[in-house]
Amino acid sequence: MIRKRVFVEGLVQGVYFRDTCRRTAAAQAVTGWVRNLPDGRVEAVFEGEPEAVARMVEWTRTGPPHARVDDVRAVDEPVEGLTDFTVR
Repeated sequence: MIRKRVFVEGLVQGVYFRDTCRRTAAAQAVTGWVRNLPDGRVEAVFEGEPEAVARMVEWTRTGPPHARVDDVRAVDEPVEGLTDFTVR
């Protein structure tokens, strides 16, 4: 198991980014959470098998159809053992 915290910049709020992220994470069996930040970015935490987390990080590079992703920054963190994926 690994954990990544991801910050996504661009047109990522108001385009169903969080809900699509939640559904995509569920399909990948990834736990964590996603939220909007006051500065217009989206922040997400992904925990799971390395390949599944890598797919989620890759997904954030494009997001849902109406998003425009300009930059993605991902950092490794210690696993907390989250049990579900939520929108905050």
